[in-house]
Amino acid sequence: EKLSSEHATEIEDIKSLVHRLFVALHLENHQIRKERELLQRLDHLKEELLPLEQMKARIMDSADAKTSRLLWIGLALMSTQGGALAWLTWWVYSWDIMEPVTYFITYGSAMAFYAYFVLTKQDYVYTDAKDRQFLHYFYRKSKNQHFNVERYNKLKEDLAKAEESLRRLRQPLHLRLPIEEINDKD
Repeated sequence: EKLSSEHATEIEDIKSLVHRLFVALHLENHQIRKERELLQRLDHLKEELLPLEQMKARIMDSADAKTSRLLWIGLALMSTQGGALAWLTWWVYSWDIMEPVTYFITYGSAMAFYAYFVLTKQDYVYTDAKDRQFLHYFYRKSKNQHFNVERYNKLKEDLAKAEESLRRLRQPLHLRLPIEEINDKD
């Protein structure tokens, strides 16, 4: 039994040595082949993404313009309301008459912001509301122009995975080359 156990250990050692030699002799070819495959995949994904990126940029510009326009309209309405209340308070009526009006305007605004919270489950923070409106315009325009957001996101994820795989493949420790040789190749 001792001889067969030692013999089995020697066979396992020989198998391990043969496997390491095979990997050492064929690793560079395998890595070069994998690098070429990844580069071709990257090129293919970039070609697919180029028209989608251009369409997305146009849609984003349009959505951004609409969102900005909405913000300016809100500012104009708030300024108009403030001006009208000031005019009514100091020139037409007195503060005694306008005080209940401003109270109900404030109460109505509070109700509107609470309704926003009930509908969106978010506080009414201007940046969040702007982003929400931007996304609303973006998805509506995407649907009108038949821009498939899910496909675009999938392609972007695939591109990121391929770039990460290529980066990992090119790391000196994975290539099992000395760092000086890699620097000489660049």
